[in-house]
Amino acid sequence: MYQLAKLKFMGNNLKVPKDWQQPSGDPAGKQYGQAFKDSEKMAVPKVPALFQPASTNKYHVDTAKKLDEQFDQFFNGICTAICSAWSTWQSATSMVGIIINAVSATGGQLVGPPWTPLILAQGPKSTPMMLKYTTTIANCLGTAWLSYTATIKVPGLPWYPAFAAFPGPVAPPMPNTPISLAALTQVTASIMPNVLANQMFGMHGDPMAPYAKELYDAVADAFGKCFNIWQPSTMVTNVLGTGPIPTFAPPYVPVGPVVGGVGTMAPGGLV
Repeated sequence: MYQLAKLKFMGNNLKVPKDWQQPSGDPAGKQYGQAFKDSEKMAVPKVPALFQPASTNKYHVDTAKKLDEQFDQFFNGICTAICSAWSTWQSATSMVGIIINAVSATGGQLVGPPWTPLILAQGPKSTPMMLKYTTTIANCLGTAWLSYTATIKVPGLPWYPAFAAFPGPVAPPMPNTPISLAALTQVTASIMPNVLANQMFGMHGDPMAPYAKELYDAVADAFGKCFNIWQPSTMVTNVLGTGPIPTFAPPYVPVGPVVGGVGTMAPGGLV
């Protein structure tokens, strides 16, 4: 995520100072040329970099390097915090309320810790500006993730083949057939990159904040790309299903389907 965010930000090709043009003509051009030593006119910029100096002037190059260092530090810190919160959520999340009838599982609800305090705890806060960026990202991502996970449901999947005809009055707890998280019903609108970026920029509350839009776009875009990898590769496992077989009446009816059973996934089932 860190590398993806940096690549997205670099794509803006931001130059500092912004809209700077080297003075030319007389007397401005001559005065500018005489104001610096030769060694100050040909500094070496960092490549690749998050910011490009508007010229090879040492002071432009130094400014670009300083901004690069600050934003690189923030991207590293915030992406580490987001990924840590994501990992903590995944390992601690359970799934409850799944209804089982015969082989099919329906419904359910994921229950996990909120992201906002997890991101805030680890995100960059060494300066007031970093704190503001971190708080905005934590609040937006936390709210969006809660909205997204609330929509995740099991859409009548054949998770329990043995429950079609079970030889007993009650089917004992059995794990589901593992399946990709992407196969579950879900609405991802709240975590789309463009939605997240706009919400972050709006919550920031300062349309004139330098590079805020580009920063939020980069974080949201990197998060979206990581989500697109995570969603189909994450498996829903160990959802233990059980339930009664009301038609079980041996010896005349020695087997029957589960009716009104329940399924529950303990923490650690998302792998």
